[in-house]
Amino acid sequence: MRSYSLLAPAKINLYLGIVGDRPDGFHELVMVLQSIGLADRVTITETTQPGIHLTCSDSEVPQDDTNLAYKAADLIYQRFPEVAKRQSGVSIAIDKQIPMGAGLAGGSADCAAVLVGMDLLWDLGLTQSELQTLAAELGSDIPFCVGGGTALATGRGELLDPLPDLDNLHLVLAKYRDLPVSTPWAYQTFRRTFGTEYPTTPDAFIAKQQALRSSQMLRAIADRNPDAIAQHLYNDLERVVLPEYPQVQALRDRFEAFGAMGTMMSGSGSTVFALCKTASQAEGLKIQMESAFNDPDLELWVTQFRSTGIQIL
Repeated sequence: MRSYSLLAPAKINLYLGIVGDRPDGFHELVMVLQSIGLADRVTITETTQPGIHLTCSDSEVPQDDTNLAYKAADLIYQRFPEVAKRQSGVSIAIDKQIPMGAGLAGGSADCAAVLVGMDLLWDLGLTQSELQTLAAELGSDIPFCVGGGTALATGRGELLDPLPDLDNLHLVLAKYRDLPVSTPWAYQTFRRTFGTEYPTTPDAFIAKQQALRSSQMLRAIADRNPDAIAQHLYNDLERVVLPEYPQVQALRDRFEAFGAMGTMMSGSGSTVFALCKTASQAEGLKIQMESAFNDPDLELWVTQFRSTGIQIL
């Protein structure tokens, strides 16, 4: 039986600006997305048993057709029925390292890995662009997870423009194990709280979108300037998540007090990251955080930026 193992990296947001409402009910976003070294391992194997079979090392992860990884395989079956007729079943095994409800796109990364793996397993010969088009049908972060690196994401997050690779930054991630944050809750709460600030005319919408796209973060990335990148971290969703989750605010405050270059919540949370220039600085910051909180529920990781997304092992 043929089999492929793939590395599925997590992502962080270096920038997340909310423009306003879209006609499809989603938010129009302007984001800078960055792949990082924390990653799941996804193994896809041909089986003689028909159908899609999903297992995961984390028992809290759904292992049925509600899982994005399962949905990715099912989409391939639907889109390529003639190829599917010649196949039997597929087994998907996820070795989970990226925490759930963390704002790190763990489920999206696994989904992207399945799309890439199915393409390899069935010899479909899909381009990265074609894979990302399929990915956009499944979720907003998934097209980015396919290619990874550093990218400007617009629309609801599925429209991507590559940015210069950043490989000179390390980071510490901090998340309370039993503190997930719901992404739909975060965006719905933002709409309820700040919806009166949304642009109400097409011209105002375009003006705000262009203003966010010309952010100082993009210039900092173009200059590959770590200090400027750290200085211009921005996430609109902090405006609703931090007041509701003081534990997340406390992580951010402590990273700042310990002298991190920059610190911010990723996506809708609940992960907070801190940027460091060197691996040794990141390791030292992790030790400081462990000592300061002394909480077995607090998970900490040291990792670094990656220039690629899904990788064949």
